[in-house]
Amino acid sequence: MTKNVPEIFGSMVFNEDVMRQRLPREVFKSLKKTIEERNEIDPSIADVVASAMKDWAIEKGATHFTHWFQPLTGTTAEKHDSFIAPVQGGHVVMEFSGKELIKGEPDASSFPSGGLRATFEARGYTAWDPASYAFVKDGTLYIPTAFCSYTGEALDTKTPLLRSMDAISNQGMRILRLFGDTTAKRLTTTVGAEQEYFLVDQEIYRQRKDLIYTGRTLFGAPAPKGQELEDHYFGPIHPRVAAFMAELDEELWKLGVLSKTKHNEAAPAQHELAPIYATSNISVDQNLLIMSYMKRVAEKHGLVCLLHEKPYKGISGSGKHNNWSVGTDTGINLLKPGKTPAENKQFLLMLAAVVKAVDEYQDLLRVSVASASNDHRLGGDEAPPAIVSMFIGDELQAVVDSIISGKSFKGAARGKMNLGVPSVPTFTKDTSDRNRTSPFAFTGNKFEFRMVGSAQNVAFPNVVLNTAVAESFRQFADVLEGAENFDEALSALIKDTFTKHRRIFFNGNGYSEEWEREAVSRGLSSLKTCVDAFKVFTNEKNVALFATHGVMSEVEMHSREEIMFENYAKVINIEAQTMIDMTAREIIPAVNAYTAEVAATAAAKTAVLSDADIVTETDILKKLSALTHEAYDQMQALREAVLAARRAPMGEVMAESFRDNVLPLMEELRRAVDEMETLTAADFWPMPTYGDMLFSV
Repeated sequence: MTKNVPEIFGSMVFNEDVMRQRLPREVFKSLKKTIEERNEIDPSIADVVASAMKDWAIEKGATHFTHWFQPLTGTTAEKHDSFIAPVQGGHVVMEFSGKELIKGEPDASSFPSGGLRATFEARGYTAWDPASYAFVKDGTLYIPTAFCSYTGEALDTKTPLLRSMDAISNQGMRILRLFGDTTAKRLTTTVGAEQEYFLVDQEIYRQRKDLIYTGRTLFGAPAPKGQELEDHYFGPIHPRVAAFMAELDEELWKLGVLSKTKHNEAAPAQHELAPIYATSNISVDQNLLIMSYMKRVAEKHGLVCLLHEKPYKGISGSGKHNNWSVGTDTGINLLKPGKTPAENKQFLLMLAAVVKAVDEYQDLLRVSVASASNDHRLGGDEAPPAIVSMFIGDELQAVVDSIISGKSFKGAARGKMNLGVPSVPTFTKDTSDRNRTSPFAFTGNKFEFRMVGSAQNVAFPNVVLNTAVAESFRQFADVLEGAENFDEALSALIKDTFTKHRRIFFNGNGYSEEWEREAVSRGLSSLKTCVDAFKVFTNEKNVALFATHGVMSEVEMHSREEIMFENYAKVINIEAQTMIDMTAREIIPAVNAYTAEVAATAAAKTAVLSDADIVTETDILKKLSALTHEAYDQMQALREAVLAARRAPMGEVMAESFRDNVLPLMEELRRAVDEMETLTAADFWPMPTYGDMLFSV
């Protein structure tokens, strides 16, 4: 049935149109001002807003409300309370107060706090984020909130994000005023997070303990066919997948998510959804909804959505390209070069600010995408390398080079693309190609941060981006506000910035070994594993950055550092334990059963014919017996390494132990088991293969 998309879009969201209709005029104006200018909400309007929100939600089928927040688990959390309140006579009424809207009190002791809260210190608070619209889902009113401890430290990802948005706005407005902009009141950062994912048949998924427990395949020999023919990328969408995508779009549209693009990705069973950008905090909330709905809608279609960055070894992993830009509340995109970028000094200063931020805080950007799962993805198969660099395109690179050299810029005219077919129209070419290996690429009026992992909350990468650029703005404003001649100081500042930070530009192949060597010679940061990255998070300059702009305190940073190390150790521990369990209880018994069958076949042959040829059976038995013995030894060594790693001191030392001692043994065990798979009859192998999983839908 054809859907009336404009009618259903945002139908489950308490958005501006709904507020305008349901709130008294003065209350609406006050709330709108709070949202737009990020002022403190007027407490006197809270009860009115809460009552209107409750009435609207009940009309949408809601019986409960929840403060929806983002603890440091990488996902979301919610505690549901009903609207009911008792009255005399054994009856109830539906109530929702301004106090309940503004503040909640979930138990904070069971969420990661990095030492900020002891188990017995349970109190924590959630606080309404008015700038992110409430919505109804599953009969519950969801209210996006920030989450903090009893002592005021941020225990979530939203709070630092909101602080970083204020920081870049405050410092950026100083720059805009110098350029004569007296109209804008705020700078706004926008994000469009493209989401990659895999689908697998639900019945097949249930037969893979590694997928169930870890989200990725810990064993699996390559299928005869992978992605080498490049026939899946942008290929026809399978009807079953198309039905899933159609329902996903509809559910997201109801929640006001601007789901725009869908297509097959590079690997078999891999797909992508791309939304239209929104302000950073709304985009983060909506991406969390996208991931949640991908999983729940997939189940309705007999599928499972895999968001792990590398669910299958040897083929493309999944990322989440973070398209970031900055503009004004009056609608001006400050990263739009215009027709003559070489003459657009305001744009060039904005570009210089981002270049400076990326170069000076490349280590922080690497930390912001670091995880045990993303380590498997970065560096190949459509993913950028772990070394941060920038691609700005040929035209802008030529502009920057001319500024550094002091020579005049001579831009090439935009060419026409003529395919030589009269019936196919000609069109204007872009001024430069794209670079898919670049971690941080300029794409016309925004930057695409391509290192972000598919499963991660995009708040942290945007906290780093916003704060680092805010610091560039702060330093630029300090120089320009005190300049005797603004134009001369501006030109000198732009030239000096590009000259100092030119090392961060790279337009070539980011996968090449030559680039890795060159990057080291340039002095760029090379943090190959997430454990390496975590170690630099609380470096002095990084602590100073966040403290200067009030985004995170040193205490909050150290707590996050501890959580990062602990989470890494926990993830590898779970993976290793899963491998041990699968090897001991599924794989070795299955291979033993097969070798017994082969041995029985050989014995039966020689019983009938004493000189029967049993070379094939003997060869299989020798190889599988040796591999079984090897796998068993590797499993035992892995078990001991895990126990030793657990005994290491918590934090950095334990994470290093799991990385250096456990992971290599996991790879060795996998190598033996994957070879066993290639020699074992399909009827005996205890789990679906790569071919089964990748080509099931």
